[in-house]
Amino acid sequence: AGDDMTDIFAAFHAQGSQAMMKKFYIGDLIPESVEHKDEKQLAFERGYRDLRAKLIQMGMFKSSKLYYAYKCLFNMGMWAAACSMVYFSDSMAMHIGSALLMGLFWQQCGWLAHDFLHHQVFKRRKYGDLAGIFWGDLMQGYSMQWWKNKHNGHHAVPNLHNSTAQSQDGDPDIDTMPLLAWSLKQAQSFRELRADGKDSPFVKFMIKWQAFTYFPILLLARLSWLNESFKTAYGLGASSANAALEMKRKGLQYPFLEKAGIAMHWSWVIAVSSGFGRFSVPYSIMYFLIATCSCGLFLALVFGLGHNGMATYDATTRPDFWKLQVTTTRNITGGHGIPQCFVDWLCGGLQYQVDHHLFPMMPRHNLARTHKLIESFCKEWGVKYHETDLVDGTVEVLQHLQKVSDEFIVEMIEDFPAM
Repeated sequence: AGDDMTDIFAAFHAQGSQAMMKKFYIGDLIPESVEHKDEKQLAFERGYRDLRAKLIQMGMFKSSKLYYAYKCLFNMGMWAAACSMVYFSDSMAMHIGSALLMGLFWQQCGWLAHDFLHHQVFKRRKYGDLAGIFWGDLMQGYSMQWWKNKHNGHHAVPNLHNSTAQSQDGDPDIDTMPLLAWSLKQAQSFRELRADGKDSPFVKFMIKWQAFTYFPILLLARLSWLNESFKTAYGLGASSANAALEMKRKGLQYPFLEKAGIAMHWSWVIAVSSGFGRFSVPYSIMYFLIATCSCGLFLALVFGLGHNGMATYDATTRPDFWKLQVTTTRNITGGHGIPQCFVDWLCGGLQYQVDHHLFPMMPRHNLARTHKLIESFCKEWGVKYHETDLVDGTVEVLQHLQKVSDEFIVEMIEDFPAM
């Protein structure tokens, strides 16, 4: 409470939405509690708000319905191909290829659901929500409400630490302890949960080896997301305390559609994974795990590059909205023999992660044009703007994980057990 949400509100809402704010009025801030900004900071904030106004005038927030129709049809073509490779073939190689294609299809569904649920495509939010339920719940198996609760928090405070190990007031996307730590502070955070104030053997092991366990953990990521989505859709629990409060306050926005979408998703997934009744149980499980693990890797690889290994902040030290979004985020380019066109397709718009975080309602097909203006603005004001290719970005993430491990080991050197 008391934070300046002006720019976060503008990023997530269409023009005119402020007219609805009166009904949420709870009181005035005490003048002494308001942070006073110097002239340079005020000029900087005016500058990026003027840039937003310029982008609106340029039509950068208007979507191409033809572009998104093409993306939807292409995705359905991938799904049909993956299903056909199972239905018409008895070859194990073909089935493995189908499972990998299905994993890639699910990844691409994630980007489409992401665009629709950020309301990049339709002005009417209901249309975006319904498209999000189709691509999210039905095709991908992820609850729209679960995703919104998690993702909106991430956009508001990217790479922000939780204030304590038990609180969930930071970025949910880096709330990965005890499996992964993105800073020394985060690595040490679980000590407060133990009576002796020390790290558990499990935490010590995971943090020490996290640069090596990173990819195996990504392989299992989709299983966790499926579990959280199922629990959210059917009221069996929430993925976080904040999500629980949100669910208690509003509940599911589309309860019938979410439940039906998740149920239908599992129906068609079981049908395909079982080879439409031809496969043995172990073979069916193998197909499902290949598809699911490859999807987890494809998804997490992209959005992991977006933020992991970049700056992390505490609530008391975080910068303004623009600097927070830019300094915690990296863009992805082509390089090391990987063409830019492939990166653009694979990353689904998140190759321009910095630009997307600044303007989340901007359709992905306009981000390339916006990119140069944002980069120029950052250079003008001395804000570090980072982009790298897929290979170097992955190396940066692994090096950062190892750096946190090394810092943790040095800090714990006296009582770190031999492993």
